[in-house]
Amino acid sequence: MTASTDIAGIHAAATEQRARLRWRCRRGMKELDVLLSGWLEREFERAGAAGRRQFEALLALPDPQLAGYLLGLERPEGVELASLVDSIRARRGIMSRPVAGGNLP
Repeated sequence: MTASTDIAGIHAAATEQRARLRWRCRRGMKELDVLLSGWLEREFERAGAAGRRQFEALLALPDPQLAGYLLGLERPEGVELASLVDSIRARRGIMSRPVAGGNLP
């Protein structure tokens, strides 16, 4: 194998992983879909292996727990997961701080 073949293989694997994660970001709740897919589109390439593993761990959570984290109702116990949740919420500026009467229409 040549270096260009190795790079092509790595790129193909990353593209496949990204497509799989994009599907897993579809949660049936628009707020979650926007927050999760937004992180995937903006941060996936820069996240590195550890960040991608944390994102996959986040996607493995049940929807009610995930919603609690991303909508600011709960806080993950783990430092790495809490940091990822903060990153996802801060990047979009959606529901990053409470609004009197709620953030949703």
